[in-house]
Amino acid sequence: MSATTTDVRGRRGRSRLSRTAVYVLLSVGLLVMVAPFLWMALSSFKTPRELGASPPVWIPTEWTLANFSKLADLMDVGQAFFNSALVAVFVTACNLLFCSMLGYALAKLNFMGKRPVFAMVLGALMVPDNLMLLPKFVMMSGMDLVDSYAALILPFAAGAFGVFLMRQFIQAVPDELLEAARMDGAREWYIFWRIVLPLVKPALATLTIFTFLGSWNNFLWPLVVTNDPSKYTLPVALATFATDPTQADGSNGVLMAGAFLVVLPVLLVFVLLQRFFTQGIATAGLK
Repeated sequence: MSATTTDVRGRRGRSRLSRTAVYVLLSVGLLVMVAPFLWMALSSFKTPRELGASPPVWIPTEWTLANFSKLADLMDVGQAFFNSALVAVFVTACNLLFCSMLGYALAKLNFMGKRPVFAMVLGALMVPDNLMLLPKFVMMSGMDLVDSYAALILPFAAGAFGVFLMRQFIQAVPDELLEAARMDGAREWYIFWRIVLPLVKPALATLTIFTFLGSWNNFLWPLVVTNDPSKYTLPVALATFATDPTQADGSNGVLMAGAFLVVLPVLLVFVLLQRFFTQGIATAGLK
């Protein structure tokens, strides 16, 4: 009995040691990932003297908004922020609507060509985005949409990843629930809007986060399809500002402030939808 008790205590001790080691490794990994962002965020509030201090100063002793004020004076931050927000919101809304509609059709409806359509969606997932850059530009140029908001939104109004994600989640909705609604006289749009979508909120939150993040941080396509500075999104405007030696030379604090403004909306969206996103990840293995 004593030997058994000792063995149990030994296993518990090893288990606690293993958990502690895992927590330490995860904490180190978290620190490595978060440290650059913390440095950027704190540096945006530092004075030039603290930015160039040696050894480096992590927490500012004199908090200042001068970097943000100087950034607003040197570039049209408001217009660039508006462009990014407008494009990101419209792209996200379009993806939520169109991807969920096609995902519902592929998951719950029977129609001619269903398998080939799904095969095309899977095939599109395997095509690198950069490979489609030239065809998209030729298409937008042919439609005379270059240098417009439409050119920034339409090519990303629906994505293969979003369709696949919504299809997988909607498949888990019981068919009996939909058949009962049809027997009560509900039309497909009512079933989709009032029954299916409320049941797949975690998938919608996940799609919102990924789509908003991708659209907000998209740099290459806005750089290619826009020449008018008034249509620049925030990443493009900030990159253009950073490469202009007459404006950004030596303005590390200003660049940090601009980078902080780029990251802040993404963090807010994730915080607002974190509960649904976590729920979607936790239940993904049960689908």
